[in-house]
Amino acid sequence: MVDYRIVVPSGIVFDFNNMMGAGRLQPQEVEQALQQQGAVAEKAVCELRRSGFAKKHLSKDGTPEHVYFPRMPYIADGNPNTEQSIIKLMRYSKHLRSKDVVIFLGVGGSYLGNKVLFDAFGGYHWNTSATLRQGQPCIYFSGNNLDPVDCNSLLFKMRRMAGVSAQEGKKLKIMLVPISKSGTTLETISAFTYFYANLSQNADIDLDCTVVTDLQAPIGSAPLLQLAEKFGWERFDIKEGIGGRFSIMTDPGLVTMAALGGDIEEFLRGARDMDIYCRQAELAENPALLNALLKFMAYERGRDIEVFMPYSMRLKSLSEWYVQLLAESLGKRCNREGEVVYYGRTPIVAVGTTDMHAQTQQHQDGRLNKVVQFLEVANPEEEAILHNPFADVPFFDKYEGMDMAKALKAALNANEAALTGDNRYNARFTLPKLNEYYLGQLMYFLMLTIAYEGELADVDAFDQPGVEVYKKLMKAQL
Repeated sequence: MVDYRIVVPSGIVFDFNNMMGAGRLQPQEVEQALQQQGAVAEKAVCELRRSGFAKKHLSKDGTPEHVYFPRMPYIADGNPNTEQSIIKLMRYSKHLRSKDVVIFLGVGGSYLGNKVLFDAFGGYHWNTSATLRQGQPCIYFSGNNLDPVDCNSLLFKMRRMAGVSAQEGKKLKIMLVPISKSGTTLETISAFTYFYANLSQNADIDLDCTVVTDLQAPIGSAPLLQLAEKFGWERFDIKEGIGGRFSIMTDPGLVTMAALGGDIEEFLRGARDMDIYCRQAELAENPALLNALLKFMAYERGRDIEVFMPYSMRLKSLSEWYVQLLAESLGKRCNREGEVVYYGRTPIVAVGTTDMHAQTQQHQDGRLNKVVQFLEVANPEEEAILHNPFADVPFFDKYEGMDMAKALKAALNANEAALTGDNRYNARFTLPKLNEYYLGQLMYFLMLTIAYEGELADVDAFDQPGVEVYKKLMKAQL
């Protein structure tokens, strides 16, 4: 029996056995598509890497625009990341150790990827455990929604923390970090001005700011840059040719890694190794190309929903990041020839085992229109061994000595087997463990997959014309 999986040298596994078989894709049709459409897509992505050229891609202003996300992993002069920019980020990481709180203000690609990093390497207890932080600041996010209740809740927390610091004879040191390429993003600027106006008037708070914006923009049209010039604030760049949903491996995302004290170079090395492997592999061994092709072929067979389902609470936000990446990149009315095609899968966030008690009924018995993409971490860093603290209730003895991770794995295996038994499309990514290197590999792999699928579907994976429609209507109301 053929085993349909790719194991990259680092140990990451892409298992697509359950995309193949009766009622699903047939090996011969996949091989034919790989040698024909796949070869064309590979050639286009090679050109994208080489020159930044994406066929018929235009900026939102209608002018030709390069796409440079494949250069993010490579630290070199002229690339989005240089030796100087990495040194600057490392210095910034040390500087933030002098702060008590950092509040990142951003929406879309300026928030979702950053939240992935925080959840993976900080997590739920980061802000309550000085031991976990090891000298790094507390980290909060805002500006990702025009929600006054959410903003006021965080403002209340900052005032309360400042009050505690005042009782200790200190000021609460807060760093605000607005992230916006244009410097005019409504959610970001609303939150930034709201927090700045309120926090700067508090005598118990020492407020500082860092801006992440387009440093090459004319200063007259770049309000965040104007403020940075006026007040001498630290500033980081949003580079040309890196769309927000692809920006996690450049300054807009790496400032969060810096705040966490994470290993930026390992994060980029993981992405770099994945790119090198995909670039050098034969077509049938290129996991990013094959993932794109399988999802594309499944879409052509009516599977227009993708459920991204990590079996890890720490990776739920990765699903949310992937939702934007997939939806904005591939959800397109027209192809690159201007023909109406209404392409794209609807991405769904799920997490195992939680959503096995919520969504799995639909996945298992609902319409045959879904691909379920599982993600697991093979070797969790922690264990939770069960014991029976109730000697007079023998029912609990059956779980004595069981590691909760074993139950998690069993749940994934059972979910996968149930779907496959009904000929429902599913696949699995396996990370050896969760660290900067492997997360860098996975996130870059997903971005590269999107680039390949854009070529297969002949849609521009790097614009977002549908988003501009509501923005114009909203601005008219404001």
